[in-house]
Amino acid sequence: MYSLICRNAKVSLIPNQVQAQPEKRMSSFRLKLPTDELERSIKVKEKLESSLMMKKLLLGLVLFGTAMFISNGVITPAMSVLSAVSGLKVGIPKASQDVVVMISIALLVVLYSLQRYATSKIGFIVGPCLLIWFCCLGGIGICNLSRYGSGAFKAFNPLYIFYYFGRNPFQAWLSLAGCLLCATGSEAIFSNLCHFPVRFVQFMFVLLVLPCLVLAYLGQAAFLIANEKTPEHIFFASIPGNAFWPVFLLANLAALIASRTMTIAIFQCLKQSISLGCFPRLKIVHTSRKFMAKIYIPVVNWFLLASCLGFILLFRSTSDVGNAYAIAELGVMIMATVYVTLIMLLIWETNIIKVISFLITFLSLELIFFSSALSSVGDGGWALLVFASGLVMIMFIWNYGTKLKYDSELKQKLSKDLMRKLGPNLGTMRAPGLGLVYSEIVTGVPAIFGHFLTALPAIHSIIVFVCVRNVPVPAVPQSERFLFQRVCTRGYHMFRCIARYGYKDKKQEHHNTFERLLIEGLEKFIQREAVELSLQSEDDVDSDEEPSTPGQIITAPNGSLYSLDAPLLVDFTPSVDTIPETPSCSTPQDPSLDYTQNLELELAFIKQAKESGAVYLIDNPIVKARKDSWFFKKLIINYFFAFLRNNCRRAIVSMSIPHSNLLQVRLTSYV
Repeated sequence: MYSLICRNAKVSLIPNQVQAQPEKRMSSFRLKLPTDELERSIKVKEKLESSLMMKKLLLGLVLFGTAMFISNGVITPAMSVLSAVSGLKVGIPKASQDVVVMISIALLVVLYSLQRYATSKIGFIVGPCLLIWFCCLGGIGICNLSRYGSGAFKAFNPLYIFYYFGRNPFQAWLSLAGCLLCATGSEAIFSNLCHFPVRFVQFMFVLLVLPCLVLAYLGQAAFLIANEKTPEHIFFASIPGNAFWPVFLLANLAALIASRTMTIAIFQCLKQSISLGCFPRLKIVHTSRKFMAKIYIPVVNWFLLASCLGFILLFRSTSDVGNAYAIAELGVMIMATVYVTLIMLLIWETNIIKVISFLITFLSLELIFFSSALSSVGDGGWALLVFASGLVMIMFIWNYGTKLKYDSELKQKLSKDLMRKLGPNLGTMRAPGLGLVYSEIVTGVPAIFGHFLTALPAIHSIIVFVCVRNVPVPAVPQSERFLFQRVCTRGYHMFRCIARYGYKDKKQEHHNTFERLLIEGLEKFIQREAVELSLQSEDDVDSDEEPSTPGQIITAPNGSLYSLDAPLLVDFTPSVDTIPETPSCSTPQDPSLDYTQNLELELAFIKQAKESGAVYLIDNPIVKARKDSWFFKKLIINYFFAFLRNNCRRAIVSMSIPHSNLLQVRLTSYV
């Protein structure tokens, strides 16, 4: 939901670099008539975009909601597996709690060890198992209703709620958190929206899941009415004797499936958090070419396993785990209600009466339940709050440090005017070869290139600023892998290249393969550009070039005169064998050269650069707080953010580049 809001309003603290193309927005001629809802939507958008406090508040809420969602995904396996295995005490009364805990730990270890394969290899058994499980729940409920009577149907009368609160208001308020556990895990439904249509999920919930769950709860209520002195595990005690062990095995299998579903949902949530700059970059493995959402994050998988085992060993009972469960569930619900309300105002342009009714109805109920859940903080909820606080701190530090780093790169990037004035006066020479400069910014010349120019006396004859981007498709054809654009005028031979990779593309390419494909794409770009320019009129020729400026002459300390407008290529002339015969080639920008001769000259440059080899210039930036910064900023940037950045994945493609062809530049930025 936060991503949806960021795509419709500029509220992200880190500018989203994957924006819709301008032509797509221009081609949409869906004119909207002026209405009260549209005017309200525009005002809300302007308020959000103009207020830095609102942007920070939205980010803080989404970080809190994400932390609660991840905490929910940790509690779900612990609660589900532990409660399912606890049924062993009903079948074997002598079984101790230690045995239950050890079996639960063993099942969780097996589950998370097979998580990578469960996302694609054995996922086909999930549907039939859940179908049998829900039918089994409904059958047990019907059996108990027929055996113990239908008095449980009185529970549909809402008056009993008021009677219950009237007899003992405080006890009724405390029990609200426990009542909420019947709805936990429902948010995992959304992890399947990428596999099935929304209507299909809705129909199956209404026609299968909801009736079976209601019958199961009614059957347990009928069993409780007839057996007031019942053991702790009501569900397993209400199972008919002959069906106990099959249902026990099926319950454990269903608990493992539910845990797997929540883990997949966390993988998807974290993937989107990474793309929004709200979580450190991690290795993401796509296990399917058909469904993009089938992913596996190894580090998160083992982190969730360790957290689940920690909660089980800490609490050792379902009652304390249930207290933490309610807090996590309600935290997710409250944040979802807030963001849905904002989306109704900003994007859906819903009637204000419906918006207010939705907000008051759901938020008031959730806050009442949340207040009840907070009463059990001392009985187990404190551990979840500590866990969620740690996650919020990690996400905040990463987002804060990434924003400062991104702002620093934008401030330090070189302008085209400065690039146009880089001439022999700086002692910069053009040497044969291809220089590939990696950068995360998609506009302007990165500061790393300026640092390189001031440190070394020569640069390569052809410079390509490479920016790697991941696109939401399985694979990008080789013919569409690279997008090129000129930087400065044609004589500088500088280009910007965006390398696009799908989520199933092999990014660990050999450097020779990458160079060959890049040079082929560059040659095609130059040829296509020459054809397009030749079709234009004389007035539009070379429209991509910067307008020429009057020559500026400076005097060096030794008395020599230099022109700031001399192109960087002026001191480099390719060998005679590689240049086709032309009337004159003293200046590549000579208007007397036709497009064919210009094209041949540029292709000759590329050929010689290819023969000379390529050098990869990769930045290894360091972000530090200024000396006059406040103490907590120094602590966050110099230690915590530095630790996260040094231990997460790099944004660029890592290839098998020989050390002789690799040059890393460490540029320190003080923020």
